[in-house]
Amino acid sequence: MDLAYIPSPSTGVIHLGPIPLRGYAFCIIIGVFVAVWYGNKRWIARGGTAGTVADIAVWAVPFGLVGGRLYHVITDYQLYFSEGENWVDAFKIWEGGLGIWGAIALGAVGAWIGCRRRGIPLPAYADAIAPGIALAQAIGRWGNWFNQELYGRATDLPWALKISEGPNREAGTYHPTFLYESLWCVGVALLVVWADRRFKLGHGRAFALYVAAYCAGRGWIEYMRVDEAHHVLGLRLNVWTAIVVFLLAVVYIVVSSRVRPGREEIVEPKAEKTPEGPGKAGKAGKAEESDKGESDEDAETDADGDAKPDTPSDAVDLGKDVEHGAGKS
Repeated sequence: MDLAYIPSPSTGVIHLGPIPLRGYAFCIIIGVFVAVWYGNKRWIARGGTAGTVADIAVWAVPFGLVGGRLYHVITDYQLYFSEGENWVDAFKIWEGGLGIWGAIALGAVGAWIGCRRRGIPLPAYADAIAPGIALAQAIGRWGNWFNQELYGRATDLPWALKISEGPNREAGTYHPTFLYESLWCVGVALLVVWADRRFKLGHGRAFALYVAAYCAGRGWIEYMRVDEAHHVLGLRLNVWTAIVVFLLAVVYIVVSSRVRPGREEIVEPKAEKTPEGPGKAGKAGKAEESDKGESDEDAETDADGDAKPDTPSDAVDLGKDVEHGAGKS
C-alpha cells in the first residue's frame, strides 16, 4: 500500500469552450517569459539596454523550439515513422517531445542572428541569459508532469510519482525524474549566478558553466529513465550526449579563461552612446551640480575683485582650491 506519492493530473488539457489550454504549452510559455525577464535584468546590470534581450529572443525562441522538436523526432524517429505510426504526429509539439540539446543548438543560431543584427557579441548575451535558461528548463519540466511522461524506474519512495494507465505506459509509482531535473536546474541557475558574481565570468564562460552543470545532472537523471530510447554501448544516447557536451563546455571554460581573461567592459555599444538608468543619470546630475557650483564660486571671486590673501592660512586654502580644480579638469 502506497502511503504517500505525487499524484499526476487526470488530464493535461482543459477546454475553455472550443479552445484547448494545455499544461505542457503553458509551462514552456512561462519558462520563456521567466528567462527573458531575468535575462533582461542581468543584461541591464552588465551595461546593456532594456528590451535587447527580448528583441533577440524573438529570433532565439522560435529557432530553439524548432531545434528541440527536430532533435526529438530524429532521435525517436520510430515513434513517428515506424509501421502503424502517423508521421503527422511529428508536428504535434503540444503532445510533448522537445530535446534540450537541439533547442540550445538551434536557439543559439537564432540568438546569433539577433545579436549580429544589433552589433552585440553573442558570448556576452549568452552569459546574461544562462541562469534564466536554467530556470526556464526547471519550469518547462513540469510540462512532462502534465503529460505523464519521462518518469524513472518503479519505486515506493514517499515522493514517488503515480502514473495512470495509458498509451505506452503502465500504472504504478515511479521515480519523478521530471522533478529531479527541475530541482537540479534551479540549483544550476543559483550556481551560475553565484559564480558569475564571485569570479566575474565573461566571454561566454557563465553560459559554459550552465551547460557543464546541467549536463552533469542530466547524465545521472537520464540513467534513471525507463522510457524507450536508443542505446550506444549500453548507455542511452542522451547520456553520451551529456558526457560529450560536458567535456566541450569544460574545455571552453579553460581555454577561454586563458585566451580572453576577465569580462567584457562594453556589451552593447548603443548603451554607451545613449546612457540609461538612474545610476548614470545620477552621475550626470552630480556632474552638472559640480560644474554649476564651480561656476558660482568663480562668479563670487570675480565680484569680490582680484583680492589677494592677506595671511599665510588664506594662501594655503587658495592653493588647495587651485589643486582641487585642476584635478577635475
